[in-house]
Amino acid sequence: MSDKPHKRISVATSGLWAGLHPGMALAAKGMVLAFVVFTVLNVDLAGDVYGTVRRWIEATLSWYYVLVVSSMVFVCAYLVCSRHGKVRLGEDAARPEFSTFSWLAMLFSAGVGIGLLFFSIAEPMVYFDNSGAVGYPNNPHADHAGATLLDERRAVHALSTTYFHWGFHGWAVYVVVGLCLAYFGYRKKLPFTLRSALYPVIGDRIYGPVGHAADLLAVFGAVFGVATSLGLGVKQMAAGLDVMFGIDPGVVTQIVLIVVIAAVATLSAVSGVGRGIRIISEWNIYISIVLLGFFLFFGPFEWLMGLFVTSVGEYVSNLVPMGFWTAAEGGGAAWQGNWTVFYWGWWIAWSPFVGLFIARISRGRTIREFILGAMLVPTVVGMGWICIFGGNALYMELYADGGPGTAGLMDLAREWQLEAMLYGTIERMTDVRWLTLAMSGLATILLATWFITSSDSGTLVIATLLSLGDDHPPQRFRVVWGAAQGFVAAVLLVAGGLEALQAASIAAALPVSFVMVLMTIGVIKSLAEDPSAVAE
Repeated sequence: MSDKPHKRISVATSGLWAGLHPGMALAAKGMVLAFVVFTVLNVDLAGDVYGTVRRWIEATLSWYYVLVVSSMVFVCAYLVCSRHGKVRLGEDAARPEFSTFSWLAMLFSAGVGIGLLFFSIAEPMVYFDNSGAVGYPNNPHADHAGATLLDERRAVHALSTTYFHWGFHGWAVYVVVGLCLAYFGYRKKLPFTLRSALYPVIGDRIYGPVGHAADLLAVFGAVFGVATSLGLGVKQMAAGLDVMFGIDPGVVTQIVLIVVIAAVATLSAVSGVGRGIRIISEWNIYISIVLLGFFLFFGPFEWLMGLFVTSVGEYVSNLVPMGFWTAAEGGGAAWQGNWTVFYWGWWIAWSPFVGLFIARISRGRTIREFILGAMLVPTVVGMGWICIFGGNALYMELYADGGPGTAGLMDLAREWQLEAMLYGTIERMTDVRWLTLAMSGLATILLATWFITSSDSGTLVIATLLSLGDDHPPQRFRVVWGAAQGFVAAVLLVAGGLEALQAASIAAALPVSFVMVLMTIGVIKSLAEDPSAVAE
């Protein structure tokens, strides 16, 4: 791919749509409105339609999702070890815009955030259970290894399986998409949008309908991904307010939370990456350290450290077998569809949104630095987080006075009260009431700030896409899309359609995966022709 000037498409310079591409902006609003209206008018029908598509994907294309996501891990490994690793995301003289700490804080907050806090206890507990209460084996990987009893061996497998879903595979998806966007945007001077990474494959057709479709897929993932995550997050925050103040955790409380969080997230997005998003991301890390310290030092410290080493070893030693395992039929296939394929679809659906954001904050870093930083650090920190939070809950169940599985947390998992498990664990860690309330409050604040960083990142990404790559899109459109994300979440929450839209987001991952594969081919092809990547 040469560095010659490329054809351009322009945004409106005056009028209502100044700063945006009018056709893209109208199409995006129409797409969002159509999905919301269709879902709200008949939630059951929408749920059936989206669910049918999702179930078909899980039953028919599990192997494809497994292959695509595992391939992304190998692509990252290849680029790190190859001569291409020294290429900078920008001019040869470019240097990073943000400090390493700020960069990593924003990476972690935008890419994981609220989901990890929600699932870090719930997911290991589901995998530790051996009752099959969910309608299929709770953890086929543990069962295949012979770890079928409620003992420490099964606890290790519960954590390693959770690491698998939150570790290198998922981050490889984000990294590859982010790398493609940063490389073509900063180094090849193409628009900072998803379409640009397709240039080596389809050429100037990126400026036509194909390119528009690719960017609209990214807008879809950002709006509905953030909306469904906010719906899950406010349920957990409402549960926390109930624990602390006895506030009814119903829909009214959840709507109020959505309004407040959406407003703060919009203000953060308006202030830009260098101010609001960076500052809140850094505070996320500080608050997380305090909460982690509570779980670490009020829990079985020595036991947790041993569990971490053992479970990480189990994860690393089985990384390739787990990554390529496909279940042909029966309970294993049901588990893989509901967990692994669901996660791979979720990571892929979010990849344009998160990828564009991490690309936006990574100008000036080398490809090797970008991949290692964005894969290793969030994965290692995430594994530590899961072990400390989930490990405390596992310890309570392993050594409960009534025998393994009688501490009450596993019952919450079996009843699918996942939003209550974080606060249930905090309550069981200390008899000091004020400390329980303080840590519950801190967890609730962290849920809010983590979502804010995901939402403001999403708002900035949407505005950037619709302005065809402007690093600083018009502020009024950041306000519009920040409010839109909160509105979508609130309407779907009231109508009971969040689960339906979650299924729709996963189904949307299929076309996004095709775009992602083409982007990967494109960046490797372009790097092969990049003079800076030629061996000296």
